[in-house]
Amino acid sequence: MDQIQYEMRTKVKPLYLVASKNGLQGVFLRKQPIKSVKTLNRSSAEERILSDAVKQLEEYFSGKRKKFDINFNSSGTDFQMKVWKELSRIPFGKTVSYKDIARKIKNPNAVRAVGTANGKNPMCIIVPCHRVIAADGSIGGYGGGIAMKRQLLDLEKNSLQ
Repeated sequence: MDQIQYEMRTKVKPLYLVASKNGLQGVFLRKQPIKSVKTLNRSSAEERILSDAVKQLEEYFSGKRKKFDINFNSSGTDFQMKVWKELSRIPFGKTVSYKDIARKIKNPNAVRAVGTANGKNPMCIIVPCHRVIAADGSIGGYGGGIAMKRQLLDLEKNSLQ
């Protein structure tokens, strides 16, 4: 499967968007070891998918988009897919705990496994793993660092006002 990557500059960090003709494969915080394109001229299905993802992410960062409507095609274990699907249901501007997600997927003892699946989410921001916090209300960890997680949560909170 041919994939291409595009680096999107954002107010928090560069994001590396990867697509195939079947959909968006991931939004990563680190460059992936695949072919990169510098511009998106929409000449291929992959570029059209990336272009749409960039547009929606720009709308998110400007506070105009609360929900994403992107055809994505990522893969993971059955458990990871359940967790990621549940993450997608967390409302814009809200937070939940790892324990809440474990309960929602009907596996209340899988709190640590939920944390691990959360950390392997290939669609950062679009599948909002940044909205998951520790049960004690502390911010918890984040692949992009605590500062980035706080920026994303603040952006959402401020967009609701």
